[in-house]
Amino acid sequence: MTTEHATVTARSTVYGYPRQGQNRELKKAVEGYWKGRVTADALRATAAGLRRTNWRQLVDAGVDEVPTGDFSYYDHVLDTTVMVGAVPDRHRRAVATDPLDGYFAMARGTQDVAPLEMTKWFDTNYHYLVPELGPDTVFTADSAKQVAELTEAVALGAAARPVLVGPVTYLLLAKPAPGVAADFDPLTLLDRLLPVYAEVLADLRAAGAEWVQLDEPALVQDRTRAELDAAERAYHRLGTLTDRPRLLVASYFGRLGEALAVLAKAPVDGLALDFTEAAAGNLDALAAVGGLPGKRLVAGVVNGRNIWINDLEKSLSTLGTLLGLAGRIDVAPSCSLLHVPLDTAAERDIEPQVLRWLAFARQKTAEIVTLARGLTQGTGAIAAELAANRADLASRAHSPVTRDPAVRARTAAVTEADARRSQPYGERAAAQRAHLGLPLLPTTTIGSFPQTAELRTARADLRAGRIDAAGYEERIKAEIQEVISFQEKTGLDVLVHGEAERNDMVQYFAEQLTGYLATQHGWVQSYGTRYVRPPVLAGDISRPAPMTVGWTTYAQSLTGRPVKGMLTGPVTMLAWSFVRDDQPLGETARQVALALRDEVNDLEAAGTSVIQVDEPALRETLPLRAADHGAYLEWATESFRLTTSGVRPDTQIHTHMCYAEFGDIVQAIDDLDADVISLEAARSHMQVAHELAEHGYPREAGPGVYDIHSPRVPAAAEAAELLRTGLKAIPAGRLWVNPDCGLKTRGWPETRTSLENLVAAARTVRGELSAP
Repeated sequence: MTTEHATVTARSTVYGYPRQGQNRELKKAVEGYWKGRVTADALRATAAGLRRTNWRQLVDAGVDEVPTGDFSYYDHVLDTTVMVGAVPDRHRRAVATDPLDGYFAMARGTQDVAPLEMTKWFDTNYHYLVPELGPDTVFTADSAKQVAELTEAVALGAAARPVLVGPVTYLLLAKPAPGVAADFDPLTLLDRLLPVYAEVLADLRAAGAEWVQLDEPALVQDRTRAELDAAERAYHRLGTLTDRPRLLVASYFGRLGEALAVLAKAPVDGLALDFTEAAAGNLDALAAVGGLPGKRLVAGVVNGRNIWINDLEKSLSTLGTLLGLAGRIDVAPSCSLLHVPLDTAAERDIEPQVLRWLAFARQKTAEIVTLARGLTQGTGAIAAELAANRADLASRAHSPVTRDPAVRARTAAVTEADARRSQPYGERAAAQRAHLGLPLLPTTTIGSFPQTAELRTARADLRAGRIDAAGYEERIKAEIQEVISFQEKTGLDVLVHGEAERNDMVQYFAEQLTGYLATQHGWVQSYGTRYVRPPVLAGDISRPAPMTVGWTTYAQSLTGRPVKGMLTGPVTMLAWSFVRDDQPLGETARQVALALRDEVNDLEAAGTSVIQVDEPALRETLPLRAADHGAYLEWATESFRLTTSGVRPDTQIHTHMCYAEFGDIVQAIDDLDADVISLEAARSHMQVAHELAEHGYPREAGPGVYDIHSPRVPAAAEAAELLRTGLKAIPAGRLWVNPDCGLKTRGWPETRTSLENLVAAARTVRGELSAP
């Protein structure tokens, strides 16, 4: 391709950047503040330093316009809640007394006050804090954070553009506050919210903002006519303000559909759209509405959610097609770079040629700058970059790393019968009851126990050679002994080994499967101060050897109670990795499922009677458009059944899901055909139990009674009351008692007390059920 556009002046920009710092300095500072080891001033200084570093990196890389306001101590939606004054009543005193402590109380709760609910940000693995609104909500503007960060960037000499969550998306993400009728629609508050946005926009203009970006990713989902009308009303109101910066409305994660026509005709100054394969159709749709004559179009042609290098020639072709559709074209990633790690330069253990296939945030920034230069100056100006890019793409396409004929032959031989249990659930349930002998309301945990400093030190010592494999194994065995002993003394019915040997529920398995690459510094924010290192799915997947059998059988040797085998399911192995973009996701899922099936069968052969295959990502990976749900759910549920269907009827298969909206996938949960499912339910007050009941879910379920993402310890009476609520939806003979999620992020003192209270609650409710 050759492009020579002498009159084009394309600029480069990004919507957001990783917050944590090269060595997760933000995580360490925030957690130090929570523990009283870091002062508020020191925390603020660390945050300011990280912002400066990010802006300087972007400017030095050649980015023409940097974002502000995307930085957050915990979550950008929570920041928006503060900006519009929608602080829940139960947190108002704490926020008024100390805004920083009040902010963290909304995020994490306190012993006396529950936090905001947390759920997945669209179909990513990022979690946001759900706004709680009601008919009495009063919005008030607080633009201090947004103005301060803009001022900081401008002081560095950067051309800066504040980024805000848009008002329509904010309301569509919200839920009725506790005590508010469940059918209350937060979008009815739009006319009350828009004057607050108008005030914030005026403040930003006064502080020097030329442009402000308003993010509306909710508009890529299926929206009703009323919701589209609300978007039209919102951007007419904001667009016709006289005291405002220029407005750039951004949407990402998919195609806009009918919302594109609404935004294209709104009196705003530009749109930012996703033009990656995930948003196929946006280009044609933009042409169909007549483009954006006289307006700015920020074209997201570099994938902001995955880590493979961009096909520069393909992106230049897309950009060239867009030139006639807007008054000005700028180049950007498809979304915030929050969803990828910071820099491949920190990786030392990945083979250099393979590393050239990968692009983290800094490399994506370079791609964006290169594309903008190519669009402005023509391809001759970036000939060397294009040649190197072609070579790297060809290297990956033809590498033996990516293809294993034996794996492909095995997946091709799979039949429908391979993904079905040998007996229906009713017969399996009877066999499992006889085999396991569990009481009414059996108690268990989700899998992991606290990852102590001693465990992290042991792994570091092993990597550094300070201890050998035998010494490491002895430390892990000692931890497993302690975990099993505690569970027995507490009175839990189905035990776990605690996962002391595991660094992360996906990474642990990825490191033992062929076809995966592991990073050393590829940290990505999941929520708050929780960061993960998603592995990279680079090639065909197989399991060379058992991965969990040894530790599980050791734990079982210490107790007469059943110990669960613990695996991560195939959909979650994909969702929490950076997946291949060179074959369909369903094909990759089938490969992972067959590798995990071997592990399930080996666990059963070693005497494990209860096996849990976690699928917390089943809901988050659901496509944003309903028209795409069926195809996804077909391969997603099949891959789970393929993993679990090779066992005997008396082997009990569990699965687990957490922190997502499950109401619209209850049929898919049913289709998994697991014997027991445990789900997050504490923050949502057992909502999922009622959703299961409405569906007629026929199997056993454990809606959580202990919110493990908060440091507060629920009293036994509180857990018992949640159980009673759960019993209104799920019969006692099918109800389990468990926490919402794994306990690795919690400390031992709170874990001990919380689980003791959980068991006490189960005993109390059992007694009530057996009373005349």
